Formats: sequence, structure tokens, C-alpha cells
Amino acid sequence: MPFYYYWDPTYWLVLVGAVICLIASARVNSTFRKYSRYRSMSGMTGAQAAERILRAAGIHDVEVRHIAGNLTDHYDPRNKTLSLSDSVYGSDSVAAVGVAAHECGHAIQHHLSYVPLSLRSAIVPVANIGSTLAWPLIIIGLFISRSTGQMLITAGIICFSLAVLFQLITLPVEFNASSRAVRILGDTGILGSDELVYTKRVLGAAALTYVAGAAAAILQLLRLVLLFGGRGRDD
Repeated sequence: MPFYYYWDPTYWLVLVGAVICLIASARVNSTFRKYSRYRSMSGMTGAQAAERILRAAGIHDVEVRHIAGNLTDHYDPRNKTLSLSDSVYGSDSVAAVGVAAHECGHAIQHHLSYVPLSLRSAIVPVANIGSTLAWPLIIIGLFISRSTGQMLITAGIICFSLAVLFQLITLPVEFNASSRAVRILGDTGILGSDELVYTKRVLGAAALTYVAGAAAAILQLLRLVLLFGGRGRDD
């Protein structure tokens, strides 16, 4: 395999994507730490806020549970569990309450059969298979005959595109969950108007990590197309 497949001008696309992701990750962590020092006036913990939001939404079959880790919070629609991390579950900060409400937003989306969430759930198996097969197909394609090799490379790029599609579908799902969270926290009185401003900053920083992930995936896909898309014609 020529050396330029390991290092070439297009590799800057990967580096740019990595830097974007690192900046977004650093920002969400710093923003969360900052507003973790602001105790909510209601005194409710993330777990308590989640329970109240779910009940207010008429959802009684979702389990709120504690999981280890930092900002590993997520909602699993398969078994209807809302998992809150160490820094959220027992914390009464505006940051923790905001993150818990965001995950409740996903539970409400599931309860209401929100179309983008249903679409994302449906594409998960295909995206996982695509991300697993993409690079093996491309690498094998580089070492075999031109016509068959290009077919495998093209199949690999298509597989990677499925993973990129998943990232793109995730964006409206996450933005909508954050929007629901802010609205519910205000309507239920769990957070005051000033506190909602802080929560919006936390959720806004978190949303940027998904934007960064999608951007990095698109840049990687662009690199694959530039490197291998016209290989058959060039050869």
C-alpha cells in the first residue's frame, strides 16, 4: 500500500475533525463543572427531577437508575431505563437537573413516537454494521484486482456513509430533547428563570459535541471519497 494512504494532504481533514471534537468535549466538561457549583433553588437532585418530569408527562414505566461514570447519562428505549451518572443522579445543581431533564426529553420522545427518534433507533443496527465493515472492505479492496477492489472500496464508503447518516439523524433528536427539557423545567417550576439560563448553556455545550461528531464524520467521509472514490479511473 502506498505510503500516502497513511499520510497525505487529505489527512488534515481527519485532524480538523479530531480537534473540533476535542474542543467540543472540553467545552461541555468545563461548562458542566462551572454550573455544577450552582445549587438549584428547588433542592431537587437529578434523579428526583427526572422522576417528577416523567410523572408529569404521564410516563410511569421508565426506570430511573444510577450508573457509574461522568456524563454517561442516557435513555435506553429498548428496556425503558433512564440512566444518570455519578455527577447527575444525586446532585442538586442546575447542571445536573438540566442533564437529567434532557434524558427525560428522550423518554418523552419515545413515549410520543417522535419520528426522528424512531428513525434513529431503526438505523442503529445498519449503522453499526456499516461502521464495522467500512474499513475492512476498503483495506481488502486495496490489495485485490482493480475492478473487484474498487467495488469493495465503494461498498466500504457506502457502509461508512450509513454511520454518517446516523450522526446526522442524531442532531434533531438531541436538539429536540434539550428544547423539551428547558420547556418542562420552566413549566414545572423545577428551575427558575435565572437557573434556566444556566441550564441552556450546559445543554447548548452538550449539543455542540453532537455537531462536532457529525462534522468529524463528514470530514472523514470526504477524505475517503477523495482518496478512493476515483481510484478505478485514475488507475
